Amino acid sequence: MNIILDKLNSKKIMSAKLWIEEGSRNDPKDKKGIHQLLSSTMLRGCGPYNNRQIAEIVESSGANLSCDTFEDGLLISLKCIESDAYKLLPLIGWMITKPVLQTDQLELEKDLTIKAIKRQKESTYQLAFDGWRKMVYGDGPYGHDPLGSIDAINKINKEDILPFADSLIYRKKNLVISGKFPINIENYIENSIAFKGLSKDLKDQNKTSKKYNKIEMINKPKTTIYKRSLNTKQVVLLLGKATIRHDNKSDILLRLLSCYLGYGMSSLLFKVLREKYGVVYEAGVYHPIREYQTPFIMHASTTEEKAILTLQLLQECWGKIINSEISPEELDLVKIKFRGQLAHSLQSIGQRAEHKVHLLGIGLKKDHDKEILLRLQSITSREIKDAANKYLNNPFLSVCSNKHVIQKISKDWRT
Repeated sequence: MNIILDKLNSKKIMSAKLWIEEGSRNDPKDKKGIHQLLSSTMLRGCGPYNNRQIAEIVESSGANLSCDTFEDGLLISLKCIESDAYKLLPLIGWMITKPVLQTDQLELEKDLTIKAIKRQKESTYQLAFDGWRKMVYGDGPYGHDPLGSIDAINKINKEDILPFADSLIYRKKNLVISGKFPINIENYIENSIAFKGLSKDLKDQNKTSKKYNKIEMINKPKTTIYKRSLNTKQVVLLLGKATIRHDNKSDILLRLLSCYLGYGMSSLLFKVLREKYGVVYEAGVYHPIREYQTPFIMHASTTEEKAILTLQLLQECWGKIINSEISPEELDLVKIKFRGQLAHSLQSIGQRAEHKVHLLGIGLKKDHDKEILLRLQSITSREIKDAANKYLNNPFLSVCSNKHVIQKISKDWRT
């Protein structure tokens, strides 16, 4: 386990973030959601503590302890005051080395997960995104939501989860602690019985990652449009591509494009779709950090009367970034936006710790951001256009609306 200490003057508050490689991308096809159940259930009993005892320890300290499932990994988060570090940090170790996984607590988490999935299905945007993701990634690691599916969740039992729980100790792990923490905290962790075994067998830690290092997650969709008919007057449109890994040298070029398209009131989507034509009430770009093929999606919500025009304008904006270079003035503004966006995402100690542990977790250096900011100065509009041509041609469309709108959009759709 790699430990990074990020000392800051934070009024005796510390934030600890531990990233364990492989999240929902490692769910078996017939057990989608198994990592979500593992991460939530191991918080309900670990080491010598049951669910009630863990809650008492955390709540009596006024602390926060959580475990979240992402596509590329599991994230354990702890926020507490410096003087409670010795009392609370062992809980993180026990969650990995000795999760209890009581059957009654697992059943409770299954019920909560199913309710969360049902709530998601009430969102038109979520339905459109799930359809786009399934169309583009298929049954690949990014083809389903980390929550999983209701059918799969219902079938998962404790015996299914145990092998995944046992594998946690061997998976690559990075722990980042930001804020104000005890001076000897690293030595304490390395010698704590709760973390026993996490600092050795580094060769074994590579076992689960080797097979995924070769994954390109290439899926060949049979169609370029996903259509979901609903009884609604709302229209949600998603236009996008699966692109490149975050460690690719061209990733920063696509991130600048996402700023140009969707960040702030001076962005292209806002100026075209909101100010000039007034066809949408929501528009933006979804371009998260991913270890493998990262989705790059423009999304817009509109009314049925404006659906066709909105789609045409989205296609025009997409075509513009492929066929035209950003002007020098626009490029300067985009670079300023990127720096501001990065700074905004690192304001709190929790944000700093999570961002750093995420980058380390997907195989990047801890000073990755500094290297990117240095490179940012020399990036040209031609480089950005070349990256758009290489990675963003022939996007895929997902649309959720009523049958009448879907029929019209299907006739108008051109890749």
